[in-house]
Amino acid sequence: MGVTMILSLLSGIALFLFGMSLMGDGLKRVAGNKLELILYRLTNTPVKGVLLGAVVTAIIQSSSATTVMVVGFVNSGMMKVSQAIGIIMGANIGTSITGWILCLSYVEGSGGIAQLLSTATISAIVAIIGIVFKLFVKKQTYHELGDIMLGFSILMVGMQNMSGAVAPLRESERFVNALTMFSNPIAGIIAGILFTAVLQSASASVGIIQALSVTGTINFATALPITMGIGVGASCPVLLSSIGTNKNGKRTALVYLLNDLFGMVVWSVIFYSVHAIVHFPFMDMTMGPVSIALINTVFRMATTLVLLPWIKWIENLVFWLVKDSEEESEEQADFELLEERFLAYPAIAVNQSHKAMNGMARNARKNLERSLLLMEHYSQEKYQEILEKENLIDKYEDRLGTYLMMLTGKAMNLEQTKQVSKFLHTLSDFERLGDHAEHIAGTAKELYEKKMEFSEKAQYEIHVVQNAVQEIVELTVNAFYEDDLEIAAKVEPLRDLIGILCDELKMKHIARLRTGKCKLKQGFAFNDLLNNLERVSAHCSNIAVAMIELEAEDFGTHAYLRNIKGVKNINYAQQFEEYEKKYDISKYKKNKKK
Repeated sequence: MGVTMILSLLSGIALFLFGMSLMGDGLKRVAGNKLELILYRLTNTPVKGVLLGAVVTAIIQSSSATTVMVVGFVNSGMMKVSQAIGIIMGANIGTSITGWILCLSYVEGSGGIAQLLSTATISAIVAIIGIVFKLFVKKQTYHELGDIMLGFSILMVGMQNMSGAVAPLRESERFVNALTMFSNPIAGIIAGILFTAVLQSASASVGIIQALSVTGTINFATALPITMGIGVGASCPVLLSSIGTNKNGKRTALVYLLNDLFGMVVWSVIFYSVHAIVHFPFMDMTMGPVSIALINTVFRMATTLVLLPWIKWIENLVFWLVKDSEEESEEQADFELLEERFLAYPAIAVNQSHKAMNGMARNARKNLERSLLLMEHYSQEKYQEILEKENLIDKYEDRLGTYLMMLTGKAMNLEQTKQVSKFLHTLSDFERLGDHAEHIAGTAKELYEKKMEFSEKAQYEIHVVQNAVQEIVELTVNAFYEDDLEIAAKVEPLRDLIGILCDELKMKHIARLRTGKCKLKQGFAFNDLLNNLERVSAHCSNIAVAMIELEAEDFGTHAYLRNIKGVKNINYAQQFEEYEKKYDISKYKKNKKK
């Protein structure tokens, strides 16, 4: 490989990854929960998944592209790994259609048909439609559809670039001879793996074998092991696509490799064991383009039929190979709590919902802690983790919201109804805690990238408010965990103090700006940070108030707040005074004097 070939290959990889990201983000924005529901219905049984994968791959003519899309779906949480396995198996069947289409090019006068059905033509048509939607249609949904189409086209162009970069190898006599010189099945399988790993396309590899078969130099004994190895080699671009994905994305990419690996091992052991006994007479049969396409299709269909009953075993294997941390296992367990079969038993469903809500609250609190730590010690890895956990918190809201709405249609007693109402009232506030964690992380990133720092006094003041916010979040989560109204009553005094502190610090920072102790660009970041901290305390207040008022069976937030802040409410006044002493920003002056 020369430098130009390597650069071309790398540019193809870059386009491939960017296209996948653009397409996945667009799909998520357009469809949201609707796509998740559609995918669930289309893949809720293995057979449906296989059919969907086969049809999609037959259309786009690339099992790698189909699997890359599925990796994106699983990575974004729109599909489960178990659903993806069936689609990937179907994709392995669908990709064999390309071999039959390529057979058209060997029929005189049909080159135009084959060209019309090529991936290049399909990609071009999709790109043209996408850019029209993006530039000339005003409706936002069509803009996002344009992103999906452009992402798909860029992905396909990237794959073509990767294949094109190594296309000169097809003309290499040494490279071509390597395909036809292997009489040993193991050597033939290895040749098929390496050959396809380099070309980055099973369809391209099959096409080259078909082209070589026209010369009459390929027999069945040579074609079969190479065909078996091609599927394994085609997993390279899929594994490449899992770079930067979460663990479920990596598991899905691994399924593609294991599917073809198991098929190769099973059928090679069976076929060559039987051949050793009966000596098949067709081993020396000369292969042509049609027979190559046929052997490829039969092998892939046979592999799918053998592995289809073992989908659950394959799922367990990839989860064993790519293990979850203890925290990730807890998150998965939370979603498994929300089983539809429990809806017939409201007492169980309410209890399960509370456990899942506790998981959501726990993740929201942890993400806020991560974002506040990021203000002190920035790390791109930690920033990315915060974004991933924010997506997880959004998923909690979607799953719990849907489950709780279904639960409201069931016959429940008074206590169960109050619990469900509390969950529905507090769900969005816990989700907003996650949003503000992401915003705070964004401020930390801005400060780091622009090499900005707050003054020493501003840092001290922010630190005091952050400590107060951490306490109010801790109080809120603990109150929710334990259904403890006494703890919930401690939230409002601290929320009021945080509001006062944030207003005071904004005024102090304006004074520092006027005297030149701080610069304007720092002022914007400081103000954004305080706004997010104040909003976190406001959402904590919403949660605590909802708990107290719903327990009293009279949800009147304003009445409750007026009551606890009244002159006669001694508990509120005492609690506020304690917080005021604990979070006294004037201590900075005393510390400086010491």
